[in-house]
Amino acid sequence: MRAPLGAVLDGIAAPSAAEERVPLASAASRAGVPESVPHVIAWNLTRRCNLACAHCYISAGSWHTEEGELSTEECFRIADEILSISPAPMFILSGGEPLVREDLETIVRHATEGGATVVVGTNGIGLTKVRIESLMDAGVRGVAVSVDSLDSGYHDRFRHGQAALKDTLAAVERLRKARLDFVVQTTLTRGNRGEIPRLAEWAAGAGAVCFNVYFLVATGRGVRMRGLEPEQNEEVLAELARLQREYRGTLMIRSKCQPQIMRHVYDTDPSSPLLNYGTRCPCGVQYCRITPEGKLTPCPYLPVVAGDLRRQPFAEVWRESAVFARIREDELGGKCGRCEYRLICGGCRARAFADTGDYMGPDESCAYEPPSSLAQAIRPRALTYGSAPARELQWSRAAEERLSRVPSFVRGVVMGRVEAYARRVGETRITPELMERVRRDMPVDFSKRIPFFLRDRS
Repeated sequence: MRAPLGAVLDGIAAPSAAEERVPLASAASRAGVPESVPHVIAWNLTRRCNLACAHCYISAGSWHTEEGELSTEECFRIADEILSISPAPMFILSGGEPLVREDLETIVRHATEGGATVVVGTNGIGLTKVRIESLMDAGVRGVAVSVDSLDSGYHDRFRHGQAALKDTLAAVERLRKARLDFVVQTTLTRGNRGEIPRLAEWAAGAGAVCFNVYFLVATGRGVRMRGLEPEQNEEVLAELARLQREYRGTLMIRSKCQPQIMRHVYDTDPSSPLLNYGTRCPCGVQYCRITPEGKLTPCPYLPVVAGDLRRQPFAEVWRESAVFARIREDELGGKCGRCEYRLICGGCRARAFADTGDYMGPDESCAYEPPSSLAQAIRPRALTYGSAPARELQWSRAAEERLSRVPSFVRGVVMGRVEAYARRVGETRITPELMERVRRDMPVDFSKRIPFFLRDRS
């Protein structure tokens, strides 16, 4: 068994190491950003969906057919190509609605047997007890479900589905009973802005391991919607920064497509695990998206095509695409490029593209005004998600085996935290018994269900 979703999201516990300010001569150096490895792949398996959500970045719906979708065999080949250069990635299989694919479990099983951690993103309506058991049997480690409001009128209208909220909440209860980790996803709009604290409280009570708040990007059907004003975004980010501190140890809370939360967290909560991200916009650096037709893009919300996986090997596109090279090497434009938070935030590249046509341009959804000239950059923590493991202590073979279950992008953080604990208690060798002590010393709610990779499963 590989690490469950919660362990992947948080990487055990929050360290206390402080960041530092360092000069940055050029963004081309990408100082502090880990090597470009495809640790997380968002994979849209289909455009078919039983709903037609107002904001859908892929414009999914029931009118789409399976024509043009990657076949099972093509999915196998692409998964194997990814695994050849990233032996322990996370695959996020979504759609449209991925549950409509009859070969979903077949694809999951192939990927997990190859070494991937697989999670599924769904609206939850098709998550029957039988389907949850089938997904778990195939190797799924977690599920992300969308809940945009606890008001059925709002949620059902936004998702364009009668009784959609009722069915999704029933699925959440089934996930809880099955003890399958799940994440709650909410798209922030003017209509549900005031409901975020209530949704966080509900998600924690329902047993979610994470609450993700997505800020609108004008792509797909989202072009017809209007996001919040920059000053309103600031208010919500400040609220999320407070909530992620309040629920620590029980529920991880993050913003999505609004990396400006990193500035709020850096200034108010230096021990936050959110600061383990080298940047809050890893698209094209550690993260990418595969479309149903096999096109590779930097992220689901940035539709610029870097390559065609039906015609090119994954490694060729990942390593040689001009799109990825520009994201990794070029300087950010406008105020994002001169901002002191550019290494731990950097703005949303998808929103910059949606608003300006340039994915290296400024993210104007941000109300913060940096200095008028290039400022010293705040460097991310030395130990961030995606950083390579660096052993300083001796690890037993059994401890190494447990560590190998951890997905690659969080492994370095896990190793660093386990070794820091060992030094703190005067141990010089990492064993399964010590890893169990790390688990026991964590906050009680967090330790009950999340870091299974630290446990003895004999």
